Amino acid sequence: MTSTLLKFPRINAPTLHKLPNGLTIVAEQMPVEAVNLSLWINVGSAVESDAINGMAHFLEHMIFKGTERLASGEFERKIEERGAVTNAATSQDYTHYYITTAPKDFAELAPLQIDVVFNPSIPDDAFERERLVVLEEIRRSEDNPRRRTFRRAMETAFAKLPYRRAVLGPEEVISQLKAQQMRDFHANWYQPQSITAVAVGNLPVEELIATVAEGFNNQQLTVNSQQVEVNPEPAFTEIVRREFIDESLQQARIVMVWRVPGLGQLDDIYGLDVLAGILGHGRTSRFVRDLREERGLVTSIAVSNMSNVLQGTFYISAKCEVENLPAVEEAIAQHIRTLQTELISEKEIARVRRRVANRFIFGNETPGDRAGLYGYYQSMIGDLEPAFNYPNHIQSQEATDLLLAANQYLCPEAYGVVVLKPY
Repeated sequence: MTSTLLKFPRINAPTLHKLPNGLTIVAEQMPVEAVNLSLWINVGSAVESDAINGMAHFLEHMIFKGTERLASGEFERKIEERGAVTNAATSQDYTHYYITTAPKDFAELAPLQIDVVFNPSIPDDAFERERLVVLEEIRRSEDNPRRRTFRRAMETAFAKLPYRRAVLGPEEVISQLKAQQMRDFHANWYQPQSITAVAVGNLPVEELIATVAEGFNNQQLTVNSQQVEVNPEPAFTEIVRREFIDESLQQARIVMVWRVPGLGQLDDIYGLDVLAGILGHGRTSRFVRDLREERGLVTSIAVSNMSNVLQGTFYISAKCEVENLPAVEEAIAQHIRTLQTELISEKEIARVRRRVANRFIFGNETPGDRAGLYGYYQSMIGDLEPAFNYPNHIQSQEATDLLLAANQYLCPEAYGVVVLKPY
């Protein structure tokens, strides 16, 4: 099945192709002298049980430790010899591997990337060595105040959903994992219907698709329909407060979170994205102007509407002096009340619309940018269209839509709050 999605704006015209085994290929020719191949696997820490929390990230490390065809380190050596680059990342909802090569090297290097991702040998000795690397990464993460704060906020935001756990997993779990458990995890989850392969760059679309398809046709993949069914959690009905002493901090930190729709409810996300921009994006946003510039209550403040597959979080974080904590929390709650009772001005909405439109244009400039955009939406939502319609959806948000979104999802009397004090 091949279809060119002609209704998209001219800036984007990818081709979608499905292999008989269920694997999805997205390809686009782009007049930039590079080609990016991104492999998006619908497997992140959210599919793990508590007993193997951190496995998806640990596996990402082990992917590069060799296959039957490639000795450990040989893939990176071949990439470096050609001046190409490779990297990977694991999140709660996906694992993402990519290479960027010169067009002339794509036919040689793309199959190697496919081989390392789908045929890792996961030898026992390399597993034990890499375990030490992952454990050190966990320790470094624990030493990072921003990551510590985020982890505690997620534990507060969710009582049951797997987003409450760290992607890296806890030290005590990683230290007990066995290499065979990882081989089984890879065999269970790295399956064709869970994979989106995106190739963008200066080669004909037919050539991009043929190279990727050939690489996958050489793989021994078995169809597996394993799924994880989890229901979203209800909104907070009261203020749930957790406080910590963190002597490494210079200033106090406060995070306020609300449970909001996930990627399965896209239409409800757009208004919350605009509200995040109104409150906290840029120097003229409400929080920055009021709490930082005018009242000096905070040294920094940020807002994001974080959209995961199962459920999202509306996340407000600030740094301030300990004595200012009550005033900061009340000021944030008061701003939320204002969003629920007063229409936002057209001028404020226009600022966010411009910002989104500009970021969309700037985020389309390289093969890697586009491959990331296509891979994320096709992998997480199963549809490319929202990727290109996102600016239009933001443009269509009116003041009454935003008032409704604030009343529906952001209650100033019911939220999760985490406070970290230096003493």
